[in-house]
Amino acid sequence: MSSDVPPSPQAPTPDPGANPPSATTVSPPPYDEPSLPIIEHLRELRDRLLKATLALVIGVIVGLFFAKPFLEILITPLQGASELQLLKPTESIFIYLKGGLILGSILASPFILYQIFAFIVPGLTPREKRGLYLILPLAAGLFALGIAFAAFIVLPFTLRYLQTFLSDLAISQYSFGEYMNFVLSFLFWLGVAFELPLFIAILARLGIVTPQQLQSTWRYAVVIIAILAAVITPTPDPFTMSLVMVPLLGLYVLGILMARMAYKPREGPSRESSQ
Repeated sequence: MSSDVPPSPQAPTPDPGANPPSATTVSPPPYDEPSLPIIEHLRELRDRLLKATLALVIGVIVGLFFAKPFLEILITPLQGASELQLLKPTESIFIYLKGGLILGSILASPFILYQIFAFIVPGLTPREKRGLYLILPLAAGLFALGIAFAAFIVLPFTLRYLQTFLSDLAISQYSFGEYMNFVLSFLFWLGVAFELPLFIAILARLGIVTPQQLQSTWRYAVVIIAILAAVITPTPDPFTMSLVMVPLLGLYVLGILMARMAYKPREGPSRESSQ
């Protein structure tokens, strides 16, 4: 008696040249190190904001003790040629607090900038951290140097020119608040302009500019610095503009020297990625 059961089908013979299934379905992770969860980044941001805020509060507390001498220095360029007037009952209090806030911001700026850079650029090597410890105090020092230069050199000439302009038609009597807003704004922007060498060095470190490019384009730099000096200087006379322009040109030369030390060329595509 013969059996009618059909023979079992044979399994297909695998192609020796085909890739195994696991090789086509499993792909390597795009990064060697797993990224931190979003909650960890938020916690880090919270901690750094708290540290920066605490540093600012401590700096403002210290700055309030020296706010009055700071305001007296800013009033000195008037040299008694004009009397400041208070137009609001609380104007003097707000000016005093503003002076303490500015001094506190200058004192706390290195620590605040460090917290910002540490969050934006995580995983810094010990060498990069040491570089930040050097750069951030340098940034605060250049900013303070710009404020001192504006307060003791540029501001007296600027106010002298403004007081003598049309002096036969009107008497110069300034509001305390308007005068301080004018002076503090002028000091702030000149302090920012003194960060030019550090800004150039950072661009060179990132490989965006080279020291050779900075030297070859010095004519364009002179024009840009002249425009910047004209914008910062509140008076149209060329002498005051020159007082701002000449140190900025010196800072540009210092920026070229710092770019030579900090320059790092961009890494081109690797040989493996080009193949």
